[in-house]
This record gives sequence, C-alpha cells and structure tokens, in this order.
Amino acid sequence: MKAQPATRSPAQLFYRSDDPDWHWLEQRDHPDVEAFLVATNAESDAWFEPLEATVDHLYRGHLARRELAVKGVPSPLDTHVYWSDTAADAEYPVWWRHPIGEPDASQCLLDLPALAQGEDFIELGDMAVSPSERYLAWTLDTQGNEYFDLYLRDLESGETRRLTTDIGPEVVWAEDDDTLLFTRYDETQRPATVWWLSHARNEEQCLFEESDPEFWVGIDKLRSRQWLLIDTASKTSSETYLVPAGAPTTAPRCVRPRRPGVEYSLDHRPGRFYILHNEAAPHFELAVAPEADPAAWTPFIAHRDGVTLDGMDCFDWGIMLAERDHSQAQVYLRRIELDDTHQTHHDSYLALPSPLCHQSLADMPHFDSRVLRLREESFTIAPRWISLDLDSGKRTVLKTQTVHGDLQPDDLHCERVWAEGHDGEQIPVSVVIRKDLVGKGPLPTLLYGYGAYGEVLDPWFSIARLELLSRGMAFAVAHVRGGGDRGEPWYLAGKLEHKQNSFHDFLAARHALVNQGISDPTRIAAYGASAGGLLVGASLNMEPEAFSAAVLDVPFVDVLRTMENPALPLTTAEYSEWGNPDEPDVRQRIEAYSPLDNIEDLPYPPVFLQGSWHDTRVPYWEPAKLYGRLNHLSALRGPVLLRTDMTSGHGGASGRFAAWKDGARQDAFILWALGMASRHVSE
Repeated sequence: MKAQPATRSPAQLFYRSDDPDWHWLEQRDHPDVEAFLVATNAESDAWFEPLEATVDHLYRGHLARRELAVKGVPSPLDTHVYWSDTAADAEYPVWWRHPIGEPDASQCLLDLPALAQGEDFIELGDMAVSPSERYLAWTLDTQGNEYFDLYLRDLESGETRRLTTDIGPEVVWAEDDDTLLFTRYDETQRPATVWWLSHARNEEQCLFEESDPEFWVGIDKLRSRQWLLIDTASKTSSETYLVPAGAPTTAPRCVRPRRPGVEYSLDHRPGRFYILHNEAAPHFELAVAPEADPAAWTPFIAHRDGVTLDGMDCFDWGIMLAERDHSQAQVYLRRIELDDTHQTHHDSYLALPSPLCHQSLADMPHFDSRVLRLREESFTIAPRWISLDLDSGKRTVLKTQTVHGDLQPDDLHCERVWAEGHDGEQIPVSVVIRKDLVGKGPLPTLLYGYGAYGEVLDPWFSIARLELLSRGMAFAVAHVRGGGDRGEPWYLAGKLEHKQNSFHDFLAARHALVNQGISDPTRIAAYGASAGGLLVGASLNMEPEAFSAAVLDVPFVDVLRTMENPALPLTTAEYSEWGNPDEPDVRQRIEAYSPLDNIEDLPYPPVFLQGSWHDTRVPYWEPAKLYGRLNHLSALRGPVLLRTDMTSGHGGASGRFAAWKDGARQDAFILWALGMASRHVSE
C-alpha cells in the first residue's frame, strides 16, 4: 500500500515567504485570516482528541467539587435587600430583591440567562439601583469587544428601555433619581469623555472631555452620596474633578491640576476630603483637606519606608486604610476612628485569620454602618464573607464557598519561599501542595506569573486548582517585580527601563523551587495571561529548557510593533508602562525583550496559545503570529498549538461552564506535558 503524504499544518499551508513575520494576520477582513484561525482550531481540536477523556475528567472533577447552585450574600440598601442567585445548570446569575423585612415578596431584577439566549457572548458591565430604588440601570456587551449598551428598567411598572449604545462599562446614578453618568470611548477605544443622561427628558450631554491620549477617565459616587467623582489618569499621573451628586450637570471642579508623576485619589466625610497621594511620598501618604478647599492638603498619615498605602474607604465614623507591608508582601486593613473634630480616637489593625491571607472590604453601601463586611481567602482558605461588629468585636460568618470532594482546604499546605534574583533582590514565591506531600519533593509544578501595572497576586483560592493538586502537583506563584506585591517600589522596579527584572525574577523563582527540592526540574510548566503571557514568553526566549511546557492565554507578545501603533487601543496609555518606541533608546530596550522579536531556533517546550477574535486589548494576531513563527523552528521539543475563541474578547468565554471547560483543556495540556496524562497515541 502506498504511504499517504503527511498532512500539512496551518503553519505550513498559510506561510508566506515574503512575510515570515506573519504580519499579514493583522488584516482582519482578509478571508485568509479567518481561514487560518479556523484551521488552527481544527488542528488543536485534532491534537486534543486523544486527551478528551482527560479534559472531561478534569472538567467533571471541577464540577463535582463545586457548589453549582450559588446564592450571593444578601446586601441591604435603604428599602430592599439585594442578592444574586445562580441555578445549578445556569451559565449566568439572576439578580433579585425583596423589601426589608418581607423575604417572601421577592422580585426579579435582572435575568441574565434570559438575556443571554441567542447570544454567543454576553457580559454585564455594571448594574446600579437609583437612589429611591425605583429604577435599575445596567450595561451589557454582547460582542466581547468591550462596547456596552445602557439599559433602564422601571422596577414598579417593569418597563425596560435601551437608553444609549457603544459606551464604557461604568454607570453611576446621581442623587436625583433621573440622571445617569457614563463614559464614551475615542477612536482608539480610550475612555475619553463623561456624559450625563436624563432618562425622563431623553436627553444626554457631554460633561467632561479628556484630550490627552495617555489619560483615561472614570466615574464614581462616594459612599457619603454627596459627591460624584470624575477621575482622569495615566499610568503615572492623575487628576480628580468633583461634581455635586445632587446637581449632576454642574461643571466639574478640579481638585488639583495634574503634575507629572503625581497620583492622587480621594474620599469624603462631611466637612473633609481625605486624599491618598504620592507627592513627595513615593509609597503614598494620606492627607486631609477642608471640603470648601479640597486643594489645601494637610498630612494625616505620614509616608513611611517599608509600607505602601494601597487604598482607603471613608465612613461617618472614620477610615479603613489598606496598608501593604513590603517585607512580608502582605496587605493589612487599618481601622481609624475619628471624633466630631476629625481627631483620631481609635487606631488598630484587623487581625488576619492566618498568614498569607487576603482580607478586603466586601460590599459596604451604607456610610454609617458600624458592621464591616469582609471578604477573606487564601491559597488554603476558601472565600468567605464575614461581618465584623466594630462595637462588640464579634465576627460572624455570612457565607463560605462550599468545597466538595476528597481534597479540602484543610488538606492543603502553603508556604512562602524566597528566590535570589540576578541582582541579589529577594523574590517572594508562594507554593501550595497537599499536606501529605510536604517534604516529599521534587514535584511536578505549575509556575504562575503576571508582574505588570502594579497588579498584585494576593493569595486566592481556586477549586479548579484542586484537580492539579489532587494529582500530586505543586502550584507556585512568582511575585515578580512589576507587580505590586511588595508595594510601590516593587512595581517601579519592574517597568520601563527595569522591565527585564520581571523576566529574571520569574526564572529565579523557577530555579529556587528546584534548588529547595520542591520542584522537579524536568517537570515544570509556566502559565501567563495577557501581560503574564509577555512574562512567560520572554522567559522562554531567555531559558527555553527551564520549562517542560507553557500556556500563554491572550498573550501580549508583539510588544514593539503594538507600541509603535498609536491607533491601537491601549497603546498611548501604555507609554508610561513600557515606553514610547519613537525614542530610539526606548525602542532598543523594548526590542531587546519583546517575545516576537527575540525568537531563535531554540529548544522551546510544548506551547499552548489561546487568543480571542474580539479581543481589543491583545489582538488575536499576537498569539497567532507566535504560533506561526514557533512552528517554523527545527529545535522545538513539542507541539505549538493555537486555539482562538471566535466569539469572545480578552476575558475569554463569558459563561462559567464554558470558561471552566477552557480551563480543563489548559490543565490537560499541562498534565500531558508533565507526563501525568497520556494521549494514547505515538508521540
């Protein structure tokens, strides 16, 4: 019998010798682009077919461990109690309410499963109840491109209207029960303007416009309900405008004009504004100003070395302040109670239930509440919601996420190890394993990283992660520079000209796990999404043999070319994060680490790439180009696969079951690459 010719891969079929960099993929409307993505999806599906039993086992195992029917923690406003309810078989929640004291008089506010019928994608951007609680406003995206439509429902009559289209996700009520505030984008999808809309008069008007392409606008209403805020900010500077909540068409008043490198935010108690700022205070300090003169800042909580002030929430009794300890990479909540003269009469930190725990304020709409709502979780504590009575000190558990199955949170062990960076810096690495495996390494390991924009990877619990841990894996998080895990200095040490620190830190974390006997050097997989994909992609270029596999989800890997194109969403706003390549030294710096600009014929491990057709943050062509270029190397140690979700955006599938199935597919790839699952075919 004559041998059949080998099937050519999409990387071969669609290769263009005159464009070896695959830039033609940026032509979204060209028929070959969609044909290529469909072909790579088919290739990926065919490769995964022998692993489908593993994917299904992981997926069903996840479902078996999770409480599928979920009721949210009820939250009272002035006249009603509100909560969400997700049916066991539903992709999306339904929102309900009942009058306070009348739990049997429930009313459905918003049925997202019903709205999702006939839609491939749906995302609720924001939802807000009017001050009288008669009207409900919400924003909805049905494309995945982060353009939202604004809807209004009269909760007395049930009448529902679409008020406007193609806006940002945020919506805020003024205090007049008629006026809504929202943002609109410019041509690069930058939130650039703030609008007010009167639903009674069917009238809308622009209230504020930001002309600087590096600044994005946002809106908020303070808990005191007396002020609306318009915040406009770049990555390094900010400016805030005040609008009376009872007079929302009033011209906005600037608190303090922007200055390069100065960021500030504010909250309100009657008679005073409290301002968190970094003017001459790199780790931020808290100032106070008279309500009549919000620019007259007086120090209240001084700047300190070793601590970054992460955020604040004002109440009529005082302030809750979030402080991040640099040495411990841990955030603490600080309660400051003030008397009628704004003098401190109580100052203490809330106790943490365990080390390496993330504690934050939960939904707290009432300005005068002396019962805090807290959310707590860690790598070994499932999320739980606590009420804390400030007067009695009593803690009451309102809800704990249920975990079913043989592996419970108490069966897990978490520890913090420290890796020595290339420059001697100490890099925190969080590790989670089963308790019965402590001291029994080296173990197959999944190393997770992000490290950009000052984002923090505080401890979080994951039911899906249990499927990997139950099979004897370790899960590790590299808290690299560029993130905010050790405060503001940690972020600054991993951006712009210091960006290479992030990649060195990720590799240092990998090597520390091996050197301390935790991880098997031949069985370590890396995972990164978005800017985490940049982190992993750059690390692979530096040391491809350090990893047995990599999963890059919507990865930002075409950094130089993206930053050279100011017409793309995000680009101009990102200059202060990565730099503007119009400057020769900046271009050289970015080109030195941009993953797509540093691919060589090296022994890259198996790589699974995921993209989204409607992604406006990281265009589909970035992972697609990486797929094309890697598949033309001869030294690859395994397959390079690409899967593009043709119905979603940057966040992936909108439904929870679809998202969990995507996660199971990624985990199956990791298990296969680490020798813990078989495809039952000749590799």
